[in-house]
Amino acid sequence: MFTITQSKGFQIAFANGNVVSVQWGPSNYCDPTHEDGRGAPYDAAQNASTWSATTAEVAAWNQEGEWHNFGGDQVNGWMSPEEVLKFLNFAANNELDTTDAFPWSNDDDDEASDGLEETASA
Repeated sequence: MFTITQSKGFQIAFANGNVVSVQWGPSNYCDPTHEDGRGAPYDAAQNASTWSATTAEVAAWNQEGEWHNFGGDQVNGWMSPEEVLKFLNFAANNELDTTDAFPWSNDDDDEASDGLEETASA
C-alpha cells in the first residue's frame, strides 16, 4: 500500500508487514532544493506545486509498530536515491532491527537513589 504524507513524502507498506517512510520536506533530515532549504515553513511543501530534494529521510517500523534501529537512531537522514532504494529492498525482504535505538533512555537513577537511602538509614 502507498500513502502520501503531508505532501512531503510517502509511506510504503510491504507484504511482510514492514512500513517505510521516505520524507524530504521542511525540517526533515534532507537537502531540499528550495531556496529556504530545511528552514522553510513547515507547510511550504503543501503549498508548493512541487517540492524536491537531493536526499531524503527514511524511517521504518514493523507490523507491531516497532521502529527500525539505524545504529542509534530511528530515522536515517540525507540518504541518496540509491540508498533509499537499497533500504526499500531490504525492508521488503527482511526483518527490521528493532533493538532499542536509545538504550540510555531506559536507564533508571534507582542505583543512585538506593545508595542515598542506604546512607540515610545507616
